[in-house]
Amino acid sequence: MTSTEALTSSIDGAALLDEVEAFHRRFNVFPSESAYVAVALWDAHAHLIDAFDGTARLAFLSPEPGSGKSRALEIVETLTPNAAITVNASANALFRLVEATDGLPTLLFDEIDTVFGPKAGDNEPVRGFLNSGYRRGGSSLRCVGDGSNQSAGWFSSYCAVAMAGLGSLPDTILTRSVIIRMRKRAPNEKVSPYRRRTHEKEGHALRDRLAKWADTVRDAVAEAWPEMPEGVTDRPADVWEPLLAVADAAGGHWPERARAACLELVRAAHEGDDSSLGIRLLTDLRDKVFCGADRMPTAVILECLLSLDDSPWVDLDDKPLNARTLARMLSAYVTPANKPIKPRTFRTASGTPKGYYAEDLADAWLRYCPPPPEESATAATAATPQVSGGESVADSPDSIRNTTAETATLPLPVAG
Repeated sequence: MTSTEALTSSIDGAALLDEVEAFHRRFNVFPSESAYVAVALWDAHAHLIDAFDGTARLAFLSPEPGSGKSRALEIVETLTPNAAITVNASANALFRLVEATDGLPTLLFDEIDTVFGPKAGDNEPVRGFLNSGYRRGGSSLRCVGDGSNQSAGWFSSYCAVAMAGLGSLPDTILTRSVIIRMRKRAPNEKVSPYRRRTHEKEGHALRDRLAKWADTVRDAVAEAWPEMPEGVTDRPADVWEPLLAVADAAGGHWPERARAACLELVRAAHEGDDSSLGIRLLTDLRDKVFCGADRMPTAVILECLLSLDDSPWVDLDDKPLNARTLARMLSAYVTPANKPIKPRTFRTASGTPKGYYAEDLADAWLRYCPPPPEESATAATAATPQVSGGESVADSPDSIRNTTAETATLPLPVAG
């Protein structure tokens, strides 16, 4: 038996990940079981980052201070290799950190809202660093030298990055991240106080064991193509691929738990993503406005959208959604004939209003929207004024504004 085989047989990866998870549970209250699974896998993946084509960003976000984000980052710091925690740093400093570290660093960015928040200045270089470092081989061109003696040089940006901050992050970073939405602890949720002098040593001991285990599975992980849960494709699959590879290498209950966590957190990220109003608009049109109708006047669309609870349409840049903004947003997408979606004139019993055809929206619905709810649109249909086969439920868009409650209870025509 070789020394590597002996080491492999002596390290139980699943039990080790259990210990990493338990260490987080002592000091952190995460919002779900899936969050504990994801963070433990992320800690381990940082030890294997050189074996992957890409890395998942880890983002601890919350709407209010005091939600445990910085503490979570502290615990991650003790468990990951070459950890470097910073509150603010220039892109040039970050590039040089990656270049100077013996082995890839684990960059921990606290108070990331000071970098990308509403009061932050121009931090596009930092965003560029975080975006380019998501894939192996990611690098940026920078000037190096003194004074006028400058030359161009390539700087690597590929490294593991975990972030903590208030609010949200730019969409280009969020889509590359496993998002943990932290919240304040409830009175009945207790954690142990973290004492760096004592507990850092415990975390480092776990870190060193993770490093040894990683050495035993690195070759296998580098060749692995983990099976994705059904429906997880494209960018989310890229994000979760290294974490699922770690889970499969560990074995035990981790492959099953990892895939359950993947599905839950990917869905939660999609539901909580306010960055793409276009996708929200398309989804609301499909599920809450058209509901099977083949066409809809613009006035009726606006009436329906503005009446939705918890929707963004009543306050877009301090004013409600209007026909001009609706047309501008939808024109960013194309019809099945590959032309911009635009309002068209059609005939109803009361006139010839402008509006939109479901057939023009069909391709965008298919490509951009999440799968429709499992339940049919019957319930929503009963509450939505519709136009079908050239006939309108009400006499005119104006009457719909005044009689939405009454028309909501009328029988609706079948879409043709």
